[in-house]
Amino acid sequence: MNDTGGLITPALVDLYLAPEEKSEALRALAQRLVAEGRVTDLDGFLADIAAREAQAPTGLGDGIGIPHCRSAHVTRPSLAFGRSARGVDFDAPDGRPADLVFMIAAPDGADDDHLRILAGLARRLMDPVFTGALREATDPSSVAALVNGDETAPPPGPAVVPAPAVVPAPAAGPAPEAPGHGGLRLVAVTSCPTGIAHTYMAAKALEQAAARAGAEILVETQGSAGSTPLDPAVIAAADAVILAHDVEVRDRARFAGKPTVDVGVKAGVNRADELVAEAARLAAQAGPGTVAAGTAAPSTVAPVAGSAGPGDSRRTNEHWASRLRKYLMTGVSYMIPFVAAGGLLIALGFAIGGYGIASAPSVLGHFDWTSSHSWAALLFQTGKTSFGFLVPILSGYIAYAVADRAALAAGVVGGAVAVAVGAGFLGGIVSGLAAGFLVLWMVRWRVPRAIAGIMPVVVIPLLSVAAVGLLMFVLVGSPIATAMNGLTDWLNGLSGTNAVLLGVLLGAMMAFDMGGPLNKVAYTFAAGALTAAGSTPDAGSLKVMAAVMAAGMTPPLGLALATVVRSRLFTREERENGKAAWVLGASFITEGAIPFAAADPLRVIPAGMAGSMVTGGLTMAFGSTLRAPHGGIWVLPLIGSPVLYVVAIAAGTVVTAGTVIVLKGLRRPAPAATEEASVPEATLVAA
Repeated sequence: MNDTGGLITPALVDLYLAPEEKSEALRALAQRLVAEGRVTDLDGFLADIAAREAQAPTGLGDGIGIPHCRSAHVTRPSLAFGRSARGVDFDAPDGRPADLVFMIAAPDGADDDHLRILAGLARRLMDPVFTGALREATDPSSVAALVNGDETAPPPGPAVVPAPAVVPAPAAGPAPEAPGHGGLRLVAVTSCPTGIAHTYMAAKALEQAAARAGAEILVETQGSAGSTPLDPAVIAAADAVILAHDVEVRDRARFAGKPTVDVGVKAGVNRADELVAEAARLAAQAGPGTVAAGTAAPSTVAPVAGSAGPGDSRRTNEHWASRLRKYLMTGVSYMIPFVAAGGLLIALGFAIGGYGIASAPSVLGHFDWTSSHSWAALLFQTGKTSFGFLVPILSGYIAYAVADRAALAAGVVGGAVAVAVGAGFLGGIVSGLAAGFLVLWMVRWRVPRAIAGIMPVVVIPLLSVAAVGLLMFVLVGSPIATAMNGLTDWLNGLSGTNAVLLGVLLGAMMAFDMGGPLNKVAYTFAAGALTAAGSTPDAGSLKVMAAVMAAGMTPPLGLALATVVRSRLFTREERENGKAAWVLGASFITEGAIPFAAADPLRVIPAGMAGSMVTGGLTMAFGSTLRAPHGGIWVLPLIGSPVLYVVAIAAGTVVTAGTVIVLKGLRRPAPAATEEASVPEATLVAA
């Protein structure tokens, strides 16, 4: 690590860190990074640090705190170090304040060399000799030299820690049975959302625990510094598997049939000895005659420290709400590129070809290279095709998050059926969860070895796809269709009685499921009324269309505004999605709010409904009219009373933003923020 002198300098070391309050201590260390040109925006960087702290505590115990994040405000991978006489509370599992505080700052685009340096540092923090030397250091230069490797310091432990008296297995032949700790062969995977700190600390802790237990272990770190997959032969020879992770383990199917301890990454850091002991117990209990049926769940999942079984939890002691949020966020993370690409292409199509481009014939066989209208139609139709994948991708990867690759087919098909029956993104969430938990149950079936080989590729996909299809077509589709027809009839009866009330109701429907059945009923009702409007400028049907489009623009615009006003309440990916939401909302693409709603429906959907209800009611009260069935800001010349129309949209946007900020601000730290129930906000959040 001698080439790491740029990671920390004496100026980034504070041996007398004075503040005892965490936020002030973080600011003091961050100011050193700013002074050294390592951070360009103090407040922006502190917001990113605070967002990471809100996910889960960064106190490791034993007096060590590691606040860290990736941030666009960091110019190069850096470390600031503070030593506190009284300690700073980082909510460590042992309750001990941190007297050693390591602030790790990584830029969004950090190169592999620097990330490997940070990974090596994370491993060294698990060595008491290294941390003891830091506590005894007398000047900043010696601390910087110690961290940078310029002074003698304990090197990171090897990836494989053999037992002192373990006899190596022969080159060929089956793995020997390991009834106890001695001679036990283990493999492990560690991962955290950012892959900078906990990934490597957990790996080091497991290696040390295995050595103490007289066992052999090989750890695959799925972190930012790169990952070398475990050799299939090593996995085959292993007696048990330890998965310490806060994001989904890549290629989890490799471990099918192996007794597995499955916990959050912080359990790997703080309870490594317990995990090794549990792996030994499961290895001794594993029966030789049968294997797990599928690829997502292993034959045995350890209920460490009171965890629920695999059908209830894939981590130790996770709260159900935390698990649900993680499943939803996984689906959202894969769906976002389709939202951004499709929505922006549709907006470009409207910008070039006007609102009429929505009814243009297919460009297949009707494309003119010299016609702007053809290019606009191409953009619109490509974007619309991209939007067609939103719900299937959302559903498929929710199922994937629950039960890994074996559930992907059923989840995607269920999402496609949800679209076909008009169940929208809420139907996609239902189908994804149903597919995931169905497959999670199926992969736990104990089957003969002769059948196990075809279970993940034939039996599980066949049965799960058929079951989810039955659920969505028969049990979900028919009730939705009946309810939607009844709702349309009710709206037709209401339109002549109270225009403002109708606008409020239509606004609520547009924002409730953002492209789903209620949204479609409201839009179809307005579009159907528009066809009968005739040429009367102030016809009630034109007002209905204006209210529906305005209310449909409000949710993405309000959420985009919220990501600007209180960015720390949103993940990095949500903040990036907020930039696209400005364009999507302005173009009347309500689906631009789906990533936010799918990730946090209990707060985002009510906020979106509140803003859309205000906008819908105001639009009807102002008497604004609209002759076009689509287009957003691109059809402003076709809107009656355009200034008041914009006022109504702005009012709803502010209400949505304010409501979601209040609701998210009131949210207490999730139970998963504790060591015993650790879970990330999402795979796409800094950790």
